[in-house]
Amino acid sequence: MKRACFFLAFALLILCARACSKKGGGTTNPPVTPPTNPPTPVWDPNALRGVWVTNVASNALDSRENIRTCVQNCKAAGINNIFMVVYNNARTTYPSTVMQNLIGISIQEKFTGRDPLKEMIEEAQAAGLKVHAWFEYGFSSSYSQNGGPIVAAKPNWAARDAGGNLTVKNGFDWLNAFHPEVQQYMIDLFKEVITKYPTIDGVQGDDRLPALPSSAGYDTYTVDLYKAEHAGAEPPGLSTEPNWVDWRAKKLNAFLKRLRTEVKTLKPTIQFTMSPSPFPWGKTEYLQDWPTWVDSGWVDAVIPQCYRYNITDYNATIAQQKTYYKNTNVPFYPGVLLRTGSSTAPADALLTQFIQTNRRNGFKGEVFFYYEGVKDKKSWFEGQYPYTQ
Repeated sequence: MKRACFFLAFALLILCARACSKKGGGTTNPPVTPPTNPPTPVWDPNALRGVWVTNVASNALDSRENIRTCVQNCKAAGINNIFMVVYNNARTTYPSTVMQNLIGISIQEKFTGRDPLKEMIEEAQAAGLKVHAWFEYGFSSSYSQNGGPIVAAKPNWAARDAGGNLTVKNGFDWLNAFHPEVQQYMIDLFKEVITKYPTIDGVQGDDRLPALPSSAGYDTYTVDLYKAEHAGAEPPGLSTEPNWVDWRAKKLNAFLKRLRTEVKTLKPTIQFTMSPSPFPWGKTEYLQDWPTWVDSGWVDAVIPQCYRYNITDYNATIAQQKTYYKNTNVPFYPGVLLRTGSSTAPADALLTQFIQTNRRNGFKGEVFFYYEGVKDKKSWFEGQYPYTQ
């Protein structure tokens, strides 16, 4: 009896539900409920997608027409930010009063009568691309020139190792990054570019700014400064002694903070970015402490040079750098090696893997070194980048 009553009640309930549905003009299909946590896209169309444009092993800056072609190629490749070299080997790629006063040469000789930076800004911005002034050599004065014209003009600016010799590492000669005159010289270059080119979008230092080989710091000025802060004690003889490394790295951190302040005072909206060596190797070897720069909010983006030749090493480097990346309010964009000198770019499949690694790790853009590789990989860029996931 109870079972018969149950079935009767159930049947009436179904009939009522159907009647109500027809009366309301609806359907018998239940509504589709959207997912409460839809997947987040791993590629941001507004993210920085950059390339470095240099005057070494490239003719991209050799004429206005070449610059125009460079911009067109970058735009077709999906690049939206160009990092153009403005300073290397004691020369600028724009007419510089600072350099004229220091060494008597205002611009790299082959650019005399032109202003490649002005041309790049005009061509790129007309095409909707941003331009950053890239101070490639930073605190390095020259390459295999015994300090070059800067040290010849200012011998007291030279960085010195424990033997009293000019600091040289991997062929690069170095200025003393702790000397107040050297620091002011670099600040003056940055401020000159911002003042002379008010529409420029950004300025950038790299693995040589702020940086100094850890073998340096034994010049008279730096030794006296260390002694004044350590009750007269001499700096450690071992250049990689941890406390000695920390002391010098903090001096460079203070310089970076000051550089940012002066840059932002001139142009608050300018992008102030750095492309350091990977941490912690970069700190041990070049006193670069990029996690502190990011944690302190002293940079608008950090672009560690994750230059590797195979996917295993690249994955390991990205994973390592990510562990030091805490302040996600500051964007992180990996630097990707696309070409070195005359060497060929990586295979398409490997390049795709590099970008896939970036996307999987939440990095929505990158900067490629360097422009000639974009030309080598034109079909890959136009066919896959930046949508590769």
